[in-house]
Amino acid sequence: MTSIDDIIKREVNPFDLVNLKSGNFWSENQESESVVESIHQEAIREIEELLDLVEQDHRTRTVLLTGDSGSGKSYLLARLKLKFNSRAFFAYITPWPDNDYIWRHILRYTVDSLIQIPKGQQESQLILWLKSLSAFTKQSLKKRIFNNSLWELLLSDRQNFIKELKKTYKQVGIYNPDIFFGILHDLTDPELYPLACEWLRGDDLSEESMAILKVKHCINSEDAAKNVLANFGKISTDNQPIVLCFDQVESQATWESNPQPIFNINTTIHNDNLRNFLIIISIVQAEWRLKSCRILQSDKARVDKQVILKPINLNQAESLWIYRLNSLHQIANPKPDSPIFPLDKELLEKNFPGGKTLPRNTLILGRYEYQKYKLSTIPTPPPIKTPHPKTEVIDPRTVSIPLVTTPEGTRKISPPPPPPDNIEQVQAEFQLLWQKEYKKNQDKYSKISLLSSPDLIAMLQQTLIALQIQEIKLKLLRGNYASYSLSYQESGKKERVGIVWTEDASMANFFHVMNACQRAIQQNLCHTLYLIRLGGVGTSKLAGNQIYQQIFTHTNHHHIRPNLTSVHYLVTYQNLVNSALSQELVLTSQRRAINLQELQSLIRQSKILHKCTLLQDLGIVAKQEPVKDTGSSKKEDLRPVKDFLVNLVKTQSFMGVPTLIKNSVEQFPNVKANDVQLLIELLCQEKKVKIINPKAKLQDQLICLVA
Repeated sequence: MTSIDDIIKREVNPFDLVNLKSGNFWSENQESESVVESIHQEAIREIEELLDLVEQDHRTRTVLLTGDSGSGKSYLLARLKLKFNSRAFFAYITPWPDNDYIWRHILRYTVDSLIQIPKGQQESQLILWLKSLSAFTKQSLKKRIFNNSLWELLLSDRQNFIKELKKTYKQVGIYNPDIFFGILHDLTDPELYPLACEWLRGDDLSEESMAILKVKHCINSEDAAKNVLANFGKISTDNQPIVLCFDQVESQATWESNPQPIFNINTTIHNDNLRNFLIIISIVQAEWRLKSCRILQSDKARVDKQVILKPINLNQAESLWIYRLNSLHQIANPKPDSPIFPLDKELLEKNFPGGKTLPRNTLILGRYEYQKYKLSTIPTPPPIKTPHPKTEVIDPRTVSIPLVTTPEGTRKISPPPPPPDNIEQVQAEFQLLWQKEYKKNQDKYSKISLLSSPDLIAMLQQTLIALQIQEIKLKLLRGNYASYSLSYQESGKKERVGIVWTEDASMANFFHVMNACQRAIQQNLCHTLYLIRLGGVGTSKLAGNQIYQQIFTHTNHHHIRPNLTSVHYLVTYQNLVNSALSQELVLTSQRRAINLQELQSLIRQSKILHKCTLLQDLGIVAKQEPVKDTGSSKKEDLRPVKDFLVNLVKTQSFMGVPTLIKNSVEQFPNVKANDVQLLIELLCQEKKVKIINPKAKLQDQLICLVA
C-alpha cells in the first residue's frame, strides 16, 4: 500500500509537467495537454462551422483567434489539430524573420507540417494528400475510394503520371505543371522523397540534386513560393482542406511598428483565389485591440469570423486539476476521498471570487498550492530545549531543521531545507525549461539546412541582442541575399563586424553571395567579415570559389564552419523569444509570464549561450574548456545531466531518488540510470544535495538540497 502522501513526497509536482510555453503542435506530444472537453467548446464549434463551409465549397475562409494571455490559444490550435486531422491537413506557421521572405517562409513551414505523420496514420500528411487527389480515386455516392491499380500504373511511368495530372487539372491553371507534377511523382519514390520535399519547401539545391529531380530552378522568389502554395489548393478542391495556423503573430519582427503584413498575406490569399484553405490567425486580445486600428479596413473585411476565447468557470478549472492529479491518484492506495486532493475547490473560490479564471492561472495556482502541501508532509520536529533558548518564528511553508535527535534518542527524518530564494528558484526553473526546449529542437533539426538563411540570421541577431552587442543592423549585403547578413559594432572599437550565413547548396547562388560580400568589403561596410557556412565552397575552377579565396585567404576575414549543436542553441533561444513576445513564456515560480527583457536577463545570468561554439568562434563569448578526454572517443558530457539533477531538486524542494533518476534518463536518453546514480552520489559528496532518509531502501529514499 502506498499512501497519497508518500506519492506526493517522491513525485514531481504534476503541474510542473504542464508545458506552459506554447509551440509548434507538430513538435509537441501528439496528445493535447490538459484535455478538458468542455473548455473552449464554443470556440471549437465556431471554427468547425467554417471548416464545414470550406469542405463544401472549397472557398478559403479566415478566422481571427483572440484571447487574453493565458487563455489557451496555442493549446486550442493543438486541440483543433488533434480533433480534425482526419478531416483536414494541418500546418503550423511560425513568425517569419523578414517581410521580404514571407511567402517562402509560409511555403517552407507548410511543407514541413505536411511531411509530418498524423496520430494513428502510417504515412505523412503529404502522401495522404497526394493519394486522395481525384486523379487517384474513384467516386461513389457514399465515399471516395483510393484506386490502387491506377496509382500503381502511373507510378511506373513518370511522363504518364504528369500527363494524367495535367489532363485532370487543366482547368484550374496550375503553376509550372510539368515541374510541379514531376515533383509530386518523385514523392512516390522512397529514394527521391526527401529530395522532392526539399524542393517543395524551397531549399536551394545543388546542381546535381536538381538534375536528379529533372528541374533547372529551385523556388527562389516570393512569387514562385506563392504560386506553388496555390497549387496545393488548386488541385485539392475535391480533397480535404489545408488549415494554415499562424501562431504567435505578435512576435513578428516588425509587429510593433507594422502589424499589416500578416493581413496583407491573408487578403492576397483571398484576392488571388488560393482555394481550399482555412486560415487561423492567433493574436493576444490586448495586442489586437491596440493594433487593429492600424489595419486597413479592406484587410479586416477579409477576416470571416473573430473567435474570442472566454475565461473558464470554476467547474472547468477543477476539471483541469483533476486531469493533472489523476495519474498520482491512480497509484495511491487507499484512493483519496477527493479527486483534486491535496487541493480543494475552496482555493479556486477564494482566489477567483468572480467565478471565472484562465486556464494558465488555474494551473499556476495548482502548482503553488500543491507545493505548499508537499512541504507540509515532512513535519517539523519539536524544538530541543537548550540552556539558552531563543525565540524563533517558523513559517510552516518553509521547513528547515537539520537531522536531529529527540530527547528519547530516536532518529527522525531530516526535513529538507527551505526552498531556494526566488532568484535561485527562477534560474533553476528556467534552465530546466531550456533543456526541455533544447532537447525538442535536437530531435526536430537533424541538419542545419532545415532552417533558411534568413531564419538563421534572425536567430543570431536575437542572441547578439541578449548578449548586449551594440549597433546591430540587419542586411549588410545588398540585393537578393540581404537577408543572409547583419553587422554590429565591435566592443570597444569603432570598426564594424559583418556576418553572412549561407547554406545554399547551389554554386551559382554561392557565387552571387560571394560577389555581394566582395562589394560590401570594397564599400567599407565592415572591417571584418565572417562567413558562416558548413557546406562546401566549390572547386578552384568555379568563379564563386575564386572570389571566396580572395576574401578569406590570408586576410582579416574568416570562414566559420558551424556545428549543429550551435544551431540548436540559436533556435532554442529564438523559440523562447517568440513565446516571451507572445506573453506565453511562463515560469511557475514567478506565477506569471515573463517578458523579453526578463528573458534576456535570465539568459545572461545563466550564461547558457556561452556554451555555443559558434558564438565562441565569433569572439562574442569566451572559449570554454572542452570535455576532458578519458580515452573513449564517444564519452558523453555529463555536465548538463549534473546541472539537470540539481535544478530539478531545487524546483521540487525534495523528491524521490528513483523519480529523479527516471526524469534524468527521459531528458538524456543516451545516459544510463547507473551513470545518473553515480552523479547523485558525487553531488552528495560535494554537499550540494543530501538523502533525507539514507537508511531507507533506494525506492523509498528522498533527496533534497543541502542547506
